[in-house]
Amino acid sequence: MHIEELRAFCLSQKQVSESFPFDNQTLVFKVADKIFVLLALNDWEKGQDRVNLKCDPELAQELREKYPQTVLPGYHMNKKHWNTLLIHTGDLSEKQIKDLILHSYDMVVNKLPKSKRDDLKG
Repeated sequence: MHIEELRAFCLSQKQVSESFPFDNQTLVFKVADKIFVLLALNDWEKGQDRVNLKCDPELAQELREKYPQTVLPGYHMNKKHWNTLLIHTGDLSEKQIKDLILHSYDMVVNKLPKSKRDDLKG
């Protein structure tokens, strides 16, 4: 998956915005002002395409065990709730990557107040 495909997929979800809140290299995607995807542009430029995604803790552990070279505890994130996917390993299909992005999006949406959740689902 190329970075532009990932970007377009993230932005195709409801109420998603992109920004650089930390520095000019860390691209962040938010839903309703809550982060669900982070990636370092300088890593992608070096061919080290990786992305941080929020994940259910049980699923996070399962993925790390199943794909130990590809799914790592979230780099600079809460290791219980975030994974870092190393996309360049090729262990995950584009569909699996998109499913994990949607899982991250849904994890954030499900924690929003009901009124905001209803706006996103309706």
